[in-house]
Amino acid sequence: MFSSVPPGKKLVRSWSGLRMVADGGMNSPFCLEEPQWVPDKECHRCMQCDIKFDFMKRKHHCRRCGRCFCDKCCSKKVALARMCFVDPVRHCAECSLVSQKEMDFFDKQLKVLIAGATFNVTPGDSEKPEIMTCRLTSHHLYLWLDGETHFEVMVSRISSMQILTDAASPGAESSRPSGILIHYKLVARVDTQQLRMDVTEDKKGPAWLAAMYKAAKMMKESGDQ
Repeated sequence: MFSSVPPGKKLVRSWSGLRMVADGGMNSPFCLEEPQWVPDKECHRCMQCDIKFDFMKRKHHCRRCGRCFCDKCCSKKVALARMCFVDPVRHCAECSLVSQKEMDFFDKQLKVLIAGATFNVTPGDSEKPEIMTCRLTSHHLYLWLDGETHFEVMVSRISSMQILTDAASPGAESSRPSGILIHYKLVARVDTQQLRMDVTEDKKGPAWLAAMYKAAKMMKESGDQ
């Protein structure tokens, strides 16, 4: 089926299916670990409709939550990018809705983050901003900022992220993203660094910030797992 595997990746067979994961390195910070399945011996009824399992009513596990269901309640096969599955896998109804919504991030927002945008970047306590291009690296591990100077921020070391907004127009209730304030920690250091990024005339900036906001929610969920 696969003629080649991308550099830095490897195929592994888990109890849930075939996955493509990082080879000897860190997976994307947006990934979730596979759940432990509810043991078969502890599951005698469907955890959704409560029908009793028997020879005809077989039990199935949702690949996202690990709970046990009958075929009717766990029949949907949906892409599960957050667990790196190669093919769509079995989901319960509740989890399938979540995974389907997340695919918008992987199909659209993630590409926006990797493409990058230009911002006025103010690192630390500096009062002088610098025009820099910020993009997410292809393996999702770093934010790479490039201008007259350049540096990177490890995504997994980001401790907080605040989207800054401006009113869309005088008196308007709606607002639009105008910048982002990131707090992160350097490797082997305990003190927190600050990074402010304000939009420029680059029209891609607001879309990049909106995508980063969704990324932050995913990272929080991964950390809370």
